[in-house]
Amino acid sequence: MDGRLVPGAGGAFETINPATEEVLGTAADASADDMDRAIAAARRAFDETRWAADHAFRARCLRQLREGLRRRADELRELTIQEVGAPRFLTFGAQLDAPVDDLAWFADLAEGYGWERDLGRAEPMGMPSHRRVVREAVGVVGAVTPWNFPHQINLAKLGPALAAGNTVVLKPAPDTPWCAAVLGEVIAEETDIPPGVVNVVTSSDHALGAQLTRDPRVDLVSFTGSTATGRDVMAGAAATLKRVFLELGGKSAFVVLDDADLRAACSYAAFAGITHAGQGCAITTRILVPRGRHDEAVEITAKALAKLGAGDPQDDRTICGPVISARQRERIEGYLELAAGEGGAFACGGGRPEGRDKGFWIEPTLITGLTNDSRAAREEIFGPVLVILPHDGDDDAVRIANDSPYGLSGAVHGGDVERARGVARRLRTGTVSVNGGVWYGADVPFGGYKQSGIGREMGVAGFEEYLETKAIAEGV
Repeated sequence: MDGRLVPGAGGAFETINPATEEVLGTAADASADDMDRAIAAARRAFDETRWAADHAFRARCLRQLREGLRRRADELRELTIQEVGAPRFLTFGAQLDAPVDDLAWFADLAEGYGWERDLGRAEPMGMPSHRRVVREAVGVVGAVTPWNFPHQINLAKLGPALAAGNTVVLKPAPDTPWCAAVLGEVIAEETDIPPGVVNVVTSSDHALGAQLTRDPRVDLVSFTGSTATGRDVMAGAAATLKRVFLELGGKSAFVVLDDADLRAACSYAAFAGITHAGQGCAITTRILVPRGRHDEAVEITAKALAKLGAGDPQDDRTICGPVISARQRERIEGYLELAAGEGGAFACGGGRPEGRDKGFWIEPTLITGLTNDSRAAREEIFGPVLVILPHDGDDDAVRIANDSPYGLSGAVHGGDVERARGVARRLRTGTVSVNGGVWYGADVPFGGYKQSGIGREMGVAGFEEYLETKAIAEGV
């Protein structure tokens, strides 16, 4: 905080390995006063330094941060596996390496962006004027992040916010404080980022996120998390009319068309749906299959899920690790009970895996026999739980996929690529994968329709979320 590594006024709180329930250690437990000081430091750094004006310096600092994180990649990889429960293979992608490397893209963008646009001369109301449009930083950004992909989400906010010239107060989830704390340590010790520009506030108190949202010294809040909490963030920000970016929940559909390779599509749906124990907002958890091949699709998907299983995240072969906490496991189990009560059946899974007495585990699960009106098919479960639903052709598949309060992501698999692309265009979602295409990347905007959020993260669109627009006219 303010360029220094300091203890929390609230003492310390434990962080736990979700695969073993082992206490890994403690993290600084910040208080409301600590958060107040962090916001004040960010405000001073923005108002009293040239951070916002020096694009080249900011780009250099972002590259320093990237290199500092890369030097500690082995340490961060082990930390992420242990604290997040992330499967090892994912740390070579979206859980660590990819977001670290993405910082270079934002550094390049800061240097090459068109910060000023000349509109030329005009004579509005007969008064000769030369007009320019200038883009500049919003100010102090409050970033509130979840536990499921901590490096990816922390850096997806820090990268563009810093590249744009803002200062940041980062409040990470209490479940994964070390991932954020190490980030703060690297910034303080291995970069030239000035004191106060980045302030990482770890705390067991969720109220500190609300404090950040309401504080009038904060100009923008960037929040990733549940839709319910997103509503609270939006309401809290309304008192000071600050801007908000919200990346919220999802219940994304994986649409299998009748000309698709059913085995390949359903096997891929199984893999995608339970990666990182299904703990991803954009993961496709509703599988829509042709009604005439429903039973065959259930068999293929169930066998694939059973083969994948739930395993030790340290193992290179593991796809589905533990869920983050006992509380999250209980929430998922509540949905499994609900699904059974709604008339659903488990083609595989439906409980805790045998032989795992320690850790927070749920078997990869496939629910059949429900309709899209059921709660298990409509609400975000955030676990390795898939619901399979029949459709009666392309139009019906689109109708079912769009019949959701969410619109974050989706997938379409079909033999005719043009047909599959046409179905993808009709889905009311922010991202869509066609036949296994990967949309993730620093240059790709990510966000949702409907109750999946407001605004975009990543890409030029995500960078511009952190900018204001100023018009300047000079008399000539």
